[in-house]
Amino acid sequence: MYASNKDSNQIKPFIKGVTGVILAGGKSTRFGSNKALVEINGARLIERVTGVMGSIFKRLILITNTPQEYSYLGLPLYGDLIKGFGPLGGIYTGLEAIKDETGFFIACDMPFINEDLIRHIVEVRDDFDAVMPKIDWMIEPLYAVYTKRCLPAIKGLITSGERQIIKFFKEVRVRHVDEEEIRAFDPQLKSFININRPNELLDAISLESKK
Repeated sequence: MYASNKDSNQIKPFIKGVTGVILAGGKSTRFGSNKALVEINGARLIERVTGVMGSIFKRLILITNTPQEYSYLGLPLYGDLIKGFGPLGGIYTGLEAIKDETGFFIACDMPFINEDLIRHIVEVRDDFDAVMPKIDWMIEPLYAVYTKRCLPAIKGLITSGERQIIKFFKEVRVRHVDEEEIRAFDPQLKSFININRPNELLDAISLESKK
């Protein structure tokens, strides 16, 4: 089965053996309402993300603690197995839920995710336990590959009460995708723009209009 790549007008196959996992479990406290459901040019943020992810991965799941808000998407929905641990808990739940050994995990609030960059991140995973972008000192752990081999380290972190994702990286084999690699697919680094506040939504709408 094949999906279309809108940017290149080529037909690209789904990536085999990897499930797409979208994290939509946040409370959107800084935004004031569920940011995943706000619109940019007529499409909700969650729909933009599922649209791109659905063109890459045949299997797609959503991690959310408010399933009623996303049931219309027709995707498998999973609530956090261990609540109160934010994105770390979402990664743990996703890895437990997927049938594949590997998942590509992404946040629901990124309006400009890049299909070709995602494919590159997945394709360079080799035998690493996790693969993610790194620009200077900044790591993007919610635009990343994780395998089930990460589960013991994540569970240990949760058991200790720690919430920071990067804390378990020292216990697994991580491959960083550096800035030069990233810019080959996304010269402006738009992929990592996310929406946390209303003014950031306005900035994204403005950026979209400049295409």
